[in-house]
Amino acid sequence: MKNPVPEAPLALSLGDPAGIGPELICEAWSRRISEGFPPFFAVGGAGILRAAAERRGLDVPVAIIGDPAEAATVFGDALPVLGTQDGTYRPGKPDEHGAELALASLETATALAVQGKASALVTGPIAKAELAKIGFTFPGQTEFLAAACGMAAEDAVMMLAGPQLRTVPLTVHCAIADVPGRITKELILRRARVVDAAMRRDFGLPAPRIAVCGLNPHAGENGRMGREEIETIAPAIAMLQAEGIGATGPHPADSLFAPHSRGNFDVAIAMYHDQALVPMKALDFDSGVNMTLGLPIVRTSADHGTAFGIAGTGAAHPGATLAAIRMAAEAAARRAKA
Repeated sequence: MKNPVPEAPLALSLGDPAGIGPELICEAWSRRISEGFPPFFAVGGAGILRAAAERRGLDVPVAIIGDPAEAATVFGDALPVLGTQDGTYRPGKPDEHGAELALASLETATALAVQGKASALVTGPIAKAELAKIGFTFPGQTEFLAAACGMAAEDAVMMLAGPQLRTVPLTVHCAIADVPGRITKELILRRARVVDAAMRRDFGLPAPRIAVCGLNPHAGENGRMGREEIETIAPAIAMLQAEGIGATGPHPADSLFAPHSRGNFDVAIAMYHDQALVPMKALDFDSGVNMTLGLPIVRTSADHGTAFGIAGTGAAHPGATLAAIRMAAEAAARRAKA
């Protein structure tokens, strides 16, 4: 079956040019036919992309374009690159100039998606520490995207998705000691509503099944190992069910992700970062996608970092980047038909 094709090309931000992002963009273009990808374009870094492709042993012609609409025309013969901003390819050696290019690429690609000139945004991996040095104040790209879309950061929900599992962390980048205090009925309701709407809109599921994890071992064992399940999580699930949302739980997290259980839900909401990411990465590390739910634009990224230690060596696995492009294209095509 032919992959769905969105109306406009996809925009790919470069990520940190010293990381594995550029070479994986080139790898994705080289597999455009076998993967059935619709047209996409990279934003900035034409020279870096040429050098990254050569280092990886890929034959990737690069064509600089002045408008996203030109991408479809050249995509069959060359990797379209929007704009002339560029730098020096120094894999594994991040610096201030690279961070500036990464940020400019992210800002431009995001603006094009917001304006509708790109059907979706696929972001390359960034180095947050390097970006912080040049004044980037957001915890990560998710929060940046929420602000760029005029939304509260709490309404941009991070989902990790692979072929075998989708998970959403209720709390994300905070200390484990802070997690219980951050779990509220209001937060569970807010996140679950976003997840339910996104499963319907971007994944075409008419009645999403949402499994909600407990916080404590064995989901608290009726209060013997904590009362968060009784006092907060279960009441929130009951409220979601009253709204017609297919939420169940609280489920013990140690058994929810077992093979015989994964077929019983479409997405799991976990209480904290590692409760969501450990099972997903254990199952789908080389094909995991980070998708931001709740945005007015489609945004995905490979669920890995810059991997400076292997950048330019040819060792970087392209699976997650290929999956991110595929998921973005499919979601954008569904939105176009809605």
